[in-house]
Parts: sequence; C-alpha cells; structure tokens
Amino acid sequence: MPKVKYPANYNPIVEYWQAIQSGEIVVCKKIYETYKKLAYDIEHPGEYFYSPARANHILEFAENYCRHSKGKLGGQRVKLMLWEKAALAAIFGFVNINGIRKYNRAVLIIAKKNGKSLISSIVGLYLQIADGENGPEIYAVATKRDQAKIIWQEAKRMVNKSPTLCKRIKPLAYEMTSDKFNDGVFKPLASDSNTLDGLNVHGALLDEIHQWRNGRELYDIIADGITAREQPLIFITSTAGKIREDIYDFIYDEGKRIINGYSDKQGYKDEHSLFFVYELDSKNEWEDEQSWIKANPGLGEIKNADTLRYKVNKAKQNHDLLKNLLCKEFNIPETTTEAWLSWDVLNNEATFDVTKLKPRYGIGGADLSSTTDLTAAKMIFMLPKSEIIYVLSMYWIPEDLVDKKIKEDKIPYDLWIEQGYMRTCPGRKIHAGCVTEWFKELQNEFDIYIYKVGYDSWSATYWVKEMEDTFGKDVMTPVIQGKKTLSNPMKLLKADLESKIINYNNNPIDKWCFANTAKDEDKNGNIQPVKTSVATRRIDGTAALLDAYTVLTDDRDYYESII
Repeated sequence: MPKVKYPANYNPIVEYWQAIQSGEIVVCKKIYETYKKLAYDIEHPGEYFYSPARANHILEFAENYCRHSKGKLGGQRVKLMLWEKAALAAIFGFVNINGIRKYNRAVLIIAKKNGKSLISSIVGLYLQIADGENGPEIYAVATKRDQAKIIWQEAKRMVNKSPTLCKRIKPLAYEMTSDKFNDGVFKPLASDSNTLDGLNVHGALLDEIHQWRNGRELYDIIADGITAREQPLIFITSTAGKIREDIYDFIYDEGKRIINGYSDKQGYKDEHSLFFVYELDSKNEWEDEQSWIKANPGLGEIKNADTLRYKVNKAKQNHDLLKNLLCKEFNIPETTTEAWLSWDVLNNEATFDVTKLKPRYGIGGADLSSTTDLTAAKMIFMLPKSEIIYVLSMYWIPEDLVDKKIKEDKIPYDLWIEQGYMRTCPGRKIHAGCVTEWFKELQNEFDIYIYKVGYDSWSATYWVKEMEDTFGKDVMTPVIQGKKTLSNPMKLLKADLESKIINYNNNPIDKWCFANTAKDEDKNGNIQPVKTSVATRRIDGTAALLDAYTVLTDDRDYYESII
C-alpha cells in the first residue's frame, strides 16, 4: 500500500471552513467561531504563520504509521476524517520563524464514541518520536491510575499493530520507551502516584477531565511541568459530565471566554490555547437529527448513527434517560442550572458618551462582596422619548489580591483596571465606602442624581446608612433575593438585552458577568440568577444590574415621569 503524501498546498483547515460556510457541514457556534479565527489567521499571518509542511507531517504520520487497535478496523491504517485533519493541522501547523509551535494547549470537547482515544494516541505517539524533540517525556494523565492507563493502553495497542512504530518504540508493562531512537518515554501518570515531582513534560494527554475530582492541583502540576520545553503540548479531551465546579468547568469556561474573545476586541485572549468544542447550541436540538452532528462530527463514520437514533427514541419515551443522553451524546452538562444568555443575546457593542446624553436621574444597583470577591455597582438611566436603558458600571477588587487573582483565575483584572473598568480598594477586602464615593462622583461630575438604589437586603447595614446620609433617607430600596422577587425582572432584562435595548457601553466585565450567569428554575418557570463556587464565574455585575432593573420595573411609570 503506497504511503500517504499530501500535496504541499493541502490545507484541511481551509477545506473544513469552506464546507462549514457553504452549509455542507453543520457545526455549533463555538466551532464556527474557532475556524473563522483559524481561517483569518492563515490569511493574515503575524508572529505565527501556517506551515502546510508542519501541519501535513502529523497527518501523514497518522495515516501511514498508526493503525486501529480493535473492532472491525483493527489492524488497518488510520484514515482521518476532515474534522480530525483540520484539528490536528491547526494544533501543529502554526509556527513562528524559528519553527516553534504557536499552541501549547489544545482542548477537544466532544460527545462520546467520536474517536477521542484514537486522536489522543496519535498525538502522544507523534510527540514521542516524530516531533524532533530529544528525550521527550509523554504522559497520559488522570487523577486515578486506571483512568490514566486508558489512553496509554490504546497507544500501546497501536504500537503493537504497527511494524514501523515497533521499530522505534518498545512497549513495556508500565511505559513505552524509545531509548534507541531519541531517549523518549510515554507512560501513564496519576495524582495517586509518587512520581509527580520533577516532571519535564513535552506532551501531556489529559483524558475525560469531566470525571476528575479535585483535579485543579494535578492540572497545575502538569502546566508547571511544561515550562522547560520549547514547544510542549497539553492535549485535553473530554465529554461533558456530572461533576460540577471542578477542572472541567474551569477549562470549559476558559474556552468559552477565549472563543467569545475572537469577535470581541476587549474580550479574553490566549493566543497559545486552542479549543474545539463540539456541542448542541441548545438542548432543545436533541430531537433534531440534523443537529446531532454538532456534537458528533464522527457521526456515520466513527459513531453509529442508528445506535444514537435508538437512544434518542428511548429518551423520548422515557425522560428519565434524557439527562444522561444530553450529557454524553450531545455535550450538554448535567446540572441543575442552565446558561441564562447566549452570546448573541448578551453581546452589544453599542457605546455612548454620558457627557453628551446629559441624563438627570438614574437608578443605582449594587452587589457588595462580603470578603474578597468582586464588588459591582451600576447606575442605569433613560432619556425622554427613548426606550434605551443606559448602564454605567464600576467594579472593585482588593488591591493586595490582584496579582493572585490574575494568576489563579486567568482573568485580565490588571487590564480592566488599566482601562478604567475596575478599581482597587486598599488591603485585602472591599470597603463599601468606595461604592458610595463612586455614586457621589456620578452626581458631581455628570450631574446625575440618584432616584433610588436597589440593593441586596442582606447588604451591610453600615453602608445603607452611609448612602442614606449622603443621598437621602428614601433612596435605598432593598431587593429581596429570590425567585418571587427576581423572576419577572430577570425575564424582562433578558428580553431587553435580546432587543439591544440595554446599552452597557460595551463594558467587557459586564459582558463577562452576563456570560457567567446561570439561572435556577423551578417547576413553575420562576427563575433567579445562580452564583457558583468557582472564582472565575463571577456574576456580580449581573446581580447589581438586576437589583437596579428590579427597581426600574417596579417604579417605571414614576421614573419616566421625572426624567
């Protein structure tokens, strides 16, 4: 059988993107945005450019030397689908003038039975013997050793099926070595082992992170272990899962921010990470067979379509099966909460100049932190004969915690402070007086008088009194936090965001808080925003806006009469 050799100008990224644009291939919004960005980067090279030779090298390695280890294709050479070629080409094809790869982390989130183990094995073996690295250390990583061995054993079987790989890699009981070729090693690694210190990682394969409990520490060890290598790669593969608020949610949320940042100049950026997130755009698509491919790009070739159809039909008859179906087959996380807003709903790039609008009265809202979290404050206002609701925002973070929070949360607090969207408070806690001073600034600098301020009724009594002493006794309006109070204002706020009636001056922190906000819904359809324990999923801005918006909803007729 002749060896696979791609033409020098072959580009699977462009081919895949063209098929997406034409509608020939259906993808979710996150994949669309990812390949839109990759296609743009190919056409507009900068420090990094696309090298077809580097991209095609791993494709040729996969299809010439890697073989399926089991099933009806066992022993046969791998033949990659277009989506697999495009992903591998993107990960390995972008390099700088010195030939160093752009991406040192790649994440593939995809429904089960779409060939994750196959791709991970190919990546691991390529990094071990075909990447030009001396003494490469490759690890298949998980929190439990049995889980860590899954990818490693798949790679081991692949080696045993391939005469060419067997000449360079020696499979042993607990590792695979390539001593005679490049002094490399490929082994499983778990957090319950005693070999975590002193890692010098060239490649790490993190599989099914949705199953990891207390996984952040292990992830950080691996991330620290790649620092000594020139072009290392952390390759993460997973489906959605049942374990909330752990490493999967952290990685997924970061990926969401990165993808959203492609079309938002002020959004979160990480030019060395690449996310491929295959999922349904809405859980309501699960009965639409044309949408299944959004989470299952291997459907029909790698994954059996009849089997999936059977599972869907069973779930239609027995809704007790639906949660697991949505989670495993369509990448909808199993959780009691759901995202409140889609990117299309929350994104509004309209801006305004408050000095030109000259509003007279505004309604405030505040979400005070009790310890070291963010604090957010809002001033919303309207103008006569206009339906637009304008939003002025400010956020605060403890000064002594800025560097720590940037490192831990991977959130650009320093940039937001520099841009004026956020301020610091001295020490390690937020002082409510900072919020009072901001409202005074709005009154003194822009001549905006406070009509009322909505606040969480649990807020500090001292701050409420301070605000009343400053702006008047009748200004402060408690907003009880709960579905009974917040459900209707929250639904109206979403409708206004969707209609682009809410102009929040394209504030990136507002946008980030909106994207983080989930809703908790009862059986009667009443909702409220949900705060989680994950530090990176702050919703303080949403909470402050909702407090102000609740006051506006209750007092709208009178407010409009005085403006």
